[in-house]
This record gives sequence, structure tokens and C-alpha cells, in this order.
Amino acid sequence: MVDRPRELEAFDRLLRRFPVVGIIGARQVGKTTLARAFAARTGKKVVYYDLENPEDLARLTDPMLVLKQHKGVVIIDEVQRMPDLFSVLRVLADRPGRPAQFLILGSASPAMLRQSSETLAGRIAYRRLNGFSLAEVGGDEHLRLWVRGGFPRSYLARTLEDSCEWRHEFIRTFLERDLPQLGINIRSAALQRFWSMLAHYHGQIWNASEFARSFGVSDNTVRNYLDVLSAALVVRQLPPWHENISKRQVKSPKVYITDSGILHTLLNQRTRHDLEGHPKVGASWEGFAVEQIINRIQARPEECYFWSTYSGAELDLLVVRGRRRIGFEIKRTVSPKITPSMRQALKDLRLQRIEVIHAGEDTFPLEAKIRAVSLSRILTDLDVLG
Repeated sequence: MVDRPRELEAFDRLLRRFPVVGIIGARQVGKTTLARAFAARTGKKVVYYDLENPEDLARLTDPMLVLKQHKGVVIIDEVQRMPDLFSVLRVLADRPGRPAQFLILGSASPAMLRQSSETLAGRIAYRRLNGFSLAEVGGDEHLRLWVRGGFPRSYLARTLEDSCEWRHEFIRTFLERDLPQLGINIRSAALQRFWSMLAHYHGQIWNASEFARSFGVSDNTVRNYLDVLSAALVVRQLPPWHENISKRQVKSPKVYITDSGILHTLLNQRTRHDLEGHPKVGASWEGFAVEQIINRIQARPEECYFWSTYSGAELDLLVVRGRRRIGFEIKRTVSPKITPSMRQALKDLRLQRIEVIHAGEDTFPLEAKIRAVSLSRILTDLDVLG
């Protein structure tokens, strides 16, 4: 078992401010387990409904009649299975004194997010739940987390073979069952092929035309495939940073499979030894580091970018919060060095600093505004954004 105190504290904090809190995350990422842990420690009366349970679904045939009787915290799991519930929650959220608060859990279908945002505007706060992070398993476990990924049942599996088997089954059921339940009507075989192809482009700049040619479909079709997997939180599209500077800049997103373990399964790489000999090992480590950095500094999606120019200057991750700009360059080496791109990024982007995340064991300065930070030490050596 891995404790997730930061997430539980976030639930507490958000429920003090909003009548409805939505926890979104990919299937099997641990939403239900965490909600039950929250229920056990909250000190308030808690009522739990699982909308994948036919009995609970039947109890909510008239949701207004049932839910208005509750006080304390009401947890509703798999809320995307009952989209009409959002209009009921709006009425209940507006009651004087807020006799009940609602913690709703859902896999992020586009329709669910759109409907809840429109119906519950100003009444709901979202918290995205990812798989386990270094903050939860500890820096000493970074290699296990990288190889297996952060899905709880994959990371905690008794053996690596069990972990690999779970990931294979996750991919199959995600495509054949979970996506259709989210209202996505695309053939699972087509999405399986697309997802596998995307794994080979992990960490690269998206080129819709190249994918469209490979699939024999339109650019819009492959963009739809990408957006579906992004909305289901299994793919990250990292947008490019644009600024009115003289250099021509890349304008398409970088794409990453968000979970390193799922990436390795899509690439058919089972062990760390397998990975070390694979051409995508550097990109895999980069994507893993990007996710861990974002999680550690608690950056929001809209604050995260990459930067690249057609002349070759680039920065793996740029985090912008207000006037603060921090760059991150990721190097899978034990002896990172300053590159011309780093100096160019410092100047052109007016960065406060650049953190070079590397595979060695130590953190040390490279020069005034550039520091080398060990990935295994980001918990102690990287600060949360203020």
C-alpha cells in the first residue's frame, strides 16, 4: 500500500471551498481507493454511491429525492454513467448552508467535462489524479516507477511478470470496454494501432499528416484519435510556447504517453534491460521526468509548455506562472553539461533559471542560473511553485 497524503489533503482543502469537487483520472488510477481512504479519515458522515453497481444505480432512479436527504459528504463514483446528475447537483449545491458536499469521481470523457463545466460553473473544482509519483513512492524507487509506471496495480504487482500482464489487460479493456462507456465510438482495433504507433513517436512533435498517411485517413481523423486518448488522460499533449521573438518557432504539440509502464508495454519492452537497448529509452526517460517534474512542482496543465525553434534551439519543459518562467532540460546522463540551447533559452525566454534534470545522484550548480538536479532528488531539491 502506498499512502497519498497530499491528495487527501487536497480533497479536504477543495471541499472547504466548493460544494462539489470532481476527481478525474484514467481508469484504474486509484480514484476509488483514495475516495474510500478519504471517507475513513474525514470525520464527517459519508454516503457512497458506485454507479457501476446496479443496486446503487437503482437507488438513484430519482436522484433529487434521494440526494437531498443526505448530510455530510456524498461520494459518487463513475459519475459519467449518469450525465443527468449534474443538473441535480447544481440545485443541491445552491442550498443555503450547504448541508451536504459532493465528491464525484469520473474517468474524463469529453462529454462529462463539458456538461459538468456548463452546469456547475462556479460550484465545482477539479482535481486530476495521476498514478503514483516519486512524491508517494520515494526517490529511491524511481527506477521501479519508471519501468512499471504509476498505475497502482502495475507498480505494486508481486512480480514484474504480473505487472506486465496487468498492463496488457488494462490496454485491452481500456480500448474494448472503457472508451465505449465514455461515449467514444471508434473501433478498438484502430485505436490500438494508433496508440501503438504513437508510442514510437513518444516525445516527438505531432505531425498529423504523417499519421494520416500511415492510416490512410484524413488529418482530422487522426487528430480526433489523439484528442480521444488525451481526454481519457492516457496521452499528454504538451503545447509549444509562442512569443513575438524573431526566431521561427514550432507550433505543433509534443506528444507523450502519460504512464511510462503503459508506454513500455506498447513498445513491447518488459524489463529495464530491454529498455536500455531500445531506441526510445531516452524519450521514455524524458517523458517520465516531465510527468514527475509537473507533479512535484504542482504545475497546472495550462502552465506547461515546451519550446523549440526551427534553428534548433529547444527546451524540454517551460513552466509559466504569472511572471515566473522556469525552464527544465532533461538529460539521461550522469554528467550533464550546459548546451548552446540552454543559453539561448535563458536569453530569449527571459527565464529565472533552468533546472537540468539528470540521471546521476547529485544536485549541483552549473553556472549562475543553471543547476543540475538529480531526478531521484527532485523531492528535496525542487520547490513547489508558489
